[in-house]
Amino acid sequence: MKQIWTIARRELSVFFNSLIAYIMLITFLGFSGFFTWLYGADVFFVKQASLQSFFSIAYWTLFFFIPALTMRLFAEENRSGTIELLLTKPVTDWQVVVGKFLSTLILIIIALVLTLPYYFTVANLGSIDNGAVWAGYLGLILMSSVYIAIGIYTSSISNNQIVSYLLALFIGIFFQIIFSLLAGNFSGMVGEVLNYLSISTHFDSMSRGVIDSKDLVYFLSIIFMGLIMTEANVEKKRL
Repeated sequence: MKQIWTIARRELSVFFNSLIAYIMLITFLGFSGFFTWLYGADVFFVKQASLQSFFSIAYWTLFFFIPALTMRLFAEENRSGTIELLLTKPVTDWQVVVGKFLSTLILIIIALVLTLPYYFTVANLGSIDNGAVWAGYLGLILMSSVYIAIGIYTSSISNNQIVSYLLALFIGIFFQIIFSLLAGNFSGMVGEVLNYLSISTHFDSMSRGVIDSKDLVYFLSIIFMGLIMTEANVEKKRL
């Protein structure tokens, strides 16, 4: 566990030292704040003490931001050759992968924590469903974890950060949009499977305050699969 935290701290310091973290935090807070409070279906427009507008914009903002955060995690080390140096250290491939995953997840959690004033403000405006809010935040964290796992996988198979970013977006689009669209065109078991594969099915449920075991299994399964596939790619570089 010590090795994982060491790698996570190392990656977090890179994020903050290169201004990536600050740019991400400011941009995320700017987007989410603008659409939550000022534009379109904002809090005042819907006239309800709810953070649904925030969850909706965060759902899409994080989809585009996370690949930008993960694209350098392995791709840059693959390009520069420092991945071989890292693997000579007394750490396992799994520790390297989880450490890099955790660093990005911590950054996302920091961004979400900074949006808590939205919650306290809305709670002062009226009666808010606290369960739905916390379930929605959990949904954002799990959704982000899925895209982080996908992002570090695409980063591990490429030497180019842009290629890694585009691959992560391409894979993510299936979970974000395509599976849901295809599910509407099929009935029976095929339609049910496609609907289950759609991330929006599970996130929408959690953002309404419903935490179902099948949603948790869905998120955790994809996260684990992404990390295992990344570990396999890292192991190839050690051989």
